[in-house]
Amino acid sequence: MNQRYFCNFNTVKNMKVKKLLIAALLLVAAMSYGQDHNYIGQNYSVSPNVITTGVPFVSISPDARGGSMGDCGVATAPDVYSMHYNPAKYVYLEDKFAGGLGYSPWLRKLVPDMNLAYLALAYKINDRSAVAGSLRYFSCGEINFRDSYNQDLGSYTPNEWAIDATYSRMLGDYLAGAVAGRVIYSNLLQSQSDYARPGVSVAADVAVYYKRPVEWFSNMDADFSWGAAITNIGSKITYNTSSNRREFIPTTLRLGTCLNLELDEYNSLAFTVDFSKLMVPTPPVIARDSVGNPLYNDDGSYQIAYGMDNNVSVVQGMIQSFYDAPGYGYNSKHELVNYGSFYEELCEINIGAGVEYWYNNTFAVRGGYFNETALKGNRKYFTLGAALKYNVFGLDVSYLIPVNTVAGSNPLENTLRFNLTYSMGGKKG
Repeated sequence: MNQRYFCNFNTVKNMKVKKLLIAALLLVAAMSYGQDHNYIGQNYSVSPNVITTGVPFVSISPDARGGSMGDCGVATAPDVYSMHYNPAKYVYLEDKFAGGLGYSPWLRKLVPDMNLAYLALAYKINDRSAVAGSLRYFSCGEINFRDSYNQDLGSYTPNEWAIDATYSRMLGDYLAGAVAGRVIYSNLLQSQSDYARPGVSVAADVAVYYKRPVEWFSNMDADFSWGAAITNIGSKITYNTSSNRREFIPTTLRLGTCLNLELDEYNSLAFTVDFSKLMVPTPPVIARDSVGNPLYNDDGSYQIAYGMDNNVSVVQGMIQSFYDAPGYGYNSKHELVNYGSFYEELCEINIGAGVEYWYNNTFAVRGGYFNETALKGNRKYFTLGAALKYNVFGLDVSYLIPVNTVAGSNPLENTLRFNLTYSMGGKKG
């Protein structure tokens, strides 16, 4: 069926649609409020316990469409940029071939010349299988290196890139699956030390996507879809030849649903909600003495007061990530506060919600909201976007509006994404 998502609200005669939209917005708002309450059993806040990984650039959405819908994309309609969210969607592409080029100036509040570039290609072999690949290039801008004596070592442009490929296939009448492989290269130190080296990792994705028509509304066609993906399952990364400590890459679990409504011949609308979680161990709370200094074991490692050791294997880390939250944090008086392991595990789930509105499969407007709890990083922002299709070409733009900006201090403020797409070969059944 035609996958267009735009709405003229005057044509929405079925009250179930309006009630569905209101219920979805209230659900996301309630969950966002519940997770953002960081005054836990006290009159003062606790320190955040943020999960950090290596090569975070592979977590940045290169997709202006998903970026304008609250960073949602695991269950939305397929496009050439589906690799980032859910590669299983490629087999549902309507065109035989599609190509896309994306560009985003990144964190321009901090570095004026940092940017992300993205190239994606997809080919539909037949009605039941498809292949795709993409190249992601992240430039950290020009950086001046200096040694410990403040001597100028010259200016360099650290960069990172990832190249990947996937095979997507129908597993049933409505269910598709995919596997993807990825090589990640990160050259941040530019050989500024005898012990420095570029970081390299090899990773894989596994994903499923389910889509089928539903008869939930008497006066309009509708499709319901859901998706699940685990991305960046891969080896740890290091930049130092003299250290045994290696960093996890951002292995991420995404789950989401989407409802597409064909309101009439010209207008269509989509609602989507995504949940995402890093499958990386949570940092434990380190034991400290009476003056705040960390305590050590006999082997030189830190003593753990609460939580679990996060220096584990990749597989162990993925499993452990669901139950290793310490549930304790230091407040502003440097006292430990117990807010519960289960609560902290819930805080590690990020929520995104988005709406997409197409008119005549030619023009679209989009909006969304993304929420991350204060305990885990406090990224909260609204997203807006628009799209225009003409013949075989398409242009997508998204804009990010941070919620927690103080005097223009949020580095995510004014983030833009641009995507240019090209498709050919006609629509496939």
